[in-house]
Amino acid sequence: MAGEEAVVALQAGLPYAALAAVSIALAAIMAGVLGVWLYFLAYMVRSFRLAPRLDSFDRSKASGSRRPKVSVILPARNEEPYIARCLDSLLAQDYPDFEIVAVNDCSSDRTGQIMQEYAARDRRVVYVENLPKPEGWAGKTWACHQGYLRARGDYLMFTDADTEHAPDAMSLAVAHMLAEELDALTAVPRLVCNDFWTRITLPGLSTFLHTRFSPLRVNDPRHKTGYFFGSFFVITRKTYEAVGTHEGVRQELVEDGALGARVKAGGHAMKMVRGEDRIEAVWARDLDTLWHGLRRLVIPLYHQDRKGAHLIAAAVFFIMFAPFLFLSYSVPAFLATFLAAADDVSAIASSVLLGIELSTIAVLMAATAVQSKLGVFQSPAYALGAPLGGALIYFGFASAIVDAGKQGAVNWRGRRYTVSEKQSFLRSV
Repeated sequence: MAGEEAVVALQAGLPYAALAAVSIALAAIMAGVLGVWLYFLAYMVRSFRLAPRLDSFDRSKASGSRRPKVSVILPARNEEPYIARCLDSLLAQDYPDFEIVAVNDCSSDRTGQIMQEYAARDRRVVYVENLPKPEGWAGKTWACHQGYLRARGDYLMFTDADTEHAPDAMSLAVAHMLAEELDALTAVPRLVCNDFWTRITLPGLSTFLHTRFSPLRVNDPRHKTGYFFGSFFVITRKTYEAVGTHEGVRQELVEDGALGARVKAGGHAMKMVRGEDRIEAVWARDLDTLWHGLRRLVIPLYHQDRKGAHLIAAAVFFIMFAPFLFLSYSVPAFLATFLAAADDVSAIASSVLLGIELSTIAVLMAATAVQSKLGVFQSPAYALGAPLGGALIYFGFASAIVDAGKQGAVNWRGRRYTVSEKQSFLRSV
């Protein structure tokens, strides 16, 4: 549409100076976006190269140490396709002393029945039937809190029902914590993509979020960023209670990130490591859960900082979607000035704009290809879906902001959450 308008304007005799001004303005914007993507690519490569791994620690410092009892807290709501696989991987852990507190979070499928069957067969599994959540609690935070109340371990390991763990994941995590005297440790999982839309969307989204939640940033005491991956984090009971348990983040939809932020803010020794070779988690099951997962990322930010949420949506538009969208203007404008033998200024401006846009798209594709290969562990060819992925991310974020104050703004795991209700609760405590 924008390209057609450019051609019509030229044919109508619009001064080339006006076209040159538009091209220069867009070129300046795209130059900024290009700089952002160059930074993303450089930081991401550095992070992949330097981030510590789950098994990278001095094992001699952990040898001979005590092996504290670990309580695995496993909340699950309507996870029938995944829960057995998760429990099997947990029961196969080579750690000598652990229990699994399996919390059925009011499931309407066979999740609870499967958990009970495992508890009947193996005394290490403790089955908990969760009570309906009280007002002011998100569903998962309430389930995690109920699991904590039944846990007996000195170390608490939280995980999700759609996660699989290598047999030595728990042993390595505890040994890593003991060797480095950590209060908490979280591992970046391998995110499994089950559908086409997630495969083309996750690389771009991960690239965009990578600099904010990179292990390099989380592990740097100079940065305030703290974060837990809900699929795998281990925390000492003492630290967990010191930061207020899940009760302290009871209203959060992204409770794992909020809890990690509390641990970092409290001055506790925490570390993020790469664990993709030992932990696998499903981020989205289909287009519907992908869409609501994107909206779920923005809703918590919106109720804390509306201006910040709008800025994030605007940033996503310009960084992930605009480079492709603006081609509909820059290509016709370049062709129009070239074919019309326009004056030097407008021709140069349209040429520069097109060159910067193509360079931006090339770097964007390269960054998402690297993330696809090294972060998502799939073919770099899925970077070709970046235009669709970027559009989906932007419209998911934008729709979340538009609907944020409506009843049931977010649908997650069969529950609907409303931001206005959360805000009323927050004002009352």
